[in-house]
Amino acid sequence: MMTVKNCLTLKKSNCTNCYKCIRHCPVKSIRFSGNQAHIIGNECILCGRCFVVCPQDAKQIVDSTEKVKVLIQSGDPVIVSLAPSFIANYEGVGIESMRKALKKLGFTDVEETAIGATIVKNEYDRILREEDRDVVISSCCHSVNLLIQKYFPALLEYLADVMSPMQAHCADIKKRMPNAKTVFIGPCVAKKDEAEYYAGLVDAVLTFEELTNWLSAEGIQLDKGVENTPESHARMFPTTGGILKTMDRSSDEYTFMAIDGVERCIASLKDIANGEIHKCFIEMSACEGSCIGGPVMEKYHMADPVKDYVIVSRYAGKKDFEVEQPEPMSLKKNIAMIELMSVQPSEYEIMSVLRQMGKFKRSDELNCGSCGYDTCREKAIAIIQGKSEISMCLPYLKDKAESFSDTIVNNTPNGMIALNEDLEVQQINKAACKIMNIRSSSDVLGEPVVRILDPKVFMQVKKTGRAVRDQRTYLAEYKKYVEQTIVYDADTRMLIGIMRDVTDEELDKEKKAKLNKHTLEVADTVVEKQMRIVQEIASLLGETAAETKIALTKLKESINDE
Repeated sequence: MMTVKNCLTLKKSNCTNCYKCIRHCPVKSIRFSGNQAHIIGNECILCGRCFVVCPQDAKQIVDSTEKVKVLIQSGDPVIVSLAPSFIANYEGVGIESMRKALKKLGFTDVEETAIGATIVKNEYDRILREEDRDVVISSCCHSVNLLIQKYFPALLEYLADVMSPMQAHCADIKKRMPNAKTVFIGPCVAKKDEAEYYAGLVDAVLTFEELTNWLSAEGIQLDKGVENTPESHARMFPTTGGILKTMDRSSDEYTFMAIDGVERCIASLKDIANGEIHKCFIEMSACEGSCIGGPVMEKYHMADPVKDYVIVSRYAGKKDFEVEQPEPMSLKKNIAMIELMSVQPSEYEIMSVLRQMGKFKRSDELNCGSCGYDTCREKAIAIIQGKSEISMCLPYLKDKAESFSDTIVNNTPNGMIALNEDLEVQQINKAACKIMNIRSSSDVLGEPVVRILDPKVFMQVKKTGRAVRDQRTYLAEYKKYVEQTIVYDADTRMLIGIMRDVTDEELDKEKKAKLNKHTLEVADTVVEKQMRIVQEIASLLGETAAETKIALTKLKESINDE
């Protein structure tokens, strides 16, 4: 069983749990565990798309530079098979300039993989001419081969059992120089896997990026200059339809077509499986634009497919390389089925997971694709297979978060209101509606706050950025006292108002104040009355004493007279 091995790795510290790789993976061969992406080797077709789209460079291609240096140090001649897309990657640099620079690195010689492409296209012509086949699919693209081996094994009979140009060229080199070591250099990560699995033909594979870094480290500059070498028609192989352009298409029996991009390849393979295509030769490339759109073309982030096609076309010429065509049997390639390890779950298991995701009916299955899967059912299957987690469902998380926050907001006794910077109501809870006698929150959502509240305090907080806390105010239109706190959240640009209904407290205060006032008034009245009584008593006591004194004086005088 062939599995992806040592080609793509993950730098965990860079993985930001963004799911971009799974969204772009055409066969969903990425598993998420512990908020980290993991490539599933048994399912990966090495198209390299995850490497290209990763925003944090978490996906990395294993560097084979040291392995090649060891080959050079072995003393055996090391010959480079240089992919024909080099002219697009190193614009303005021809094969002679590449040969000169690579020899400085220690390579014995540099040849073009287009030599192998010529051998392969000759074999394709022979198959169509001599063998009675229905549909023939080119086998140059290792990612397409993996796609068919893993996901369309019933169509292996249609896949041309022919070496790739890389393999055919390296086999030709070793036939001419039995002790030679071969190194392929190109724009494709899948070639690393192909070289490792089909051992004995290609000793190592470098990407253009690895080569550029090596040249830079050694301080070697590539000389500009494109020589005129017209015997090179097979240099068209790295372009969409490039294989077809080199082939003999004079046969009226076959229809010739070129398909690029994994999604289009999958659609075509489904048509073949359904018996809708017959007597066709189909050139298939996993990369859009074929090899000049490869994942390790250094210009992938600023790819210009039209310009690159023109560069390759002008360099290709009109003739073929002169090659010694091997016997057909020596070009045979055994491309076997690869059994996937993932088990298809039952309908009951799928429905059970969908319910956990809050998908109780078809209308709940939004199929938004934010998790990376095209449908909620595919996501549920991935969860069962251990490739995904329920938490990767954005609508699920959003609904869960909103449900949780809504539960808190709507059950708090305090009124809460949220405004945007235009002072429009964005959210209001039940307690706030009760305070302001609002029938339903929908009556005021999106409306200016001035409709229900004096906006002065909100405008003040927005202008100054300083919160107002525990401010007591009277809402005259609602006959309510509230203790309000207004804050501005700069991150969300929202004004949040929290109102605590203190009407009962204020009414109790007023009642106590009235009671105290009445008590004081009563006390004053009593004191005043008491003082009056005392004064009256004092007055009466004073009159009585005077009368007694007069009576006693008169009695004394009377006694003295006697």
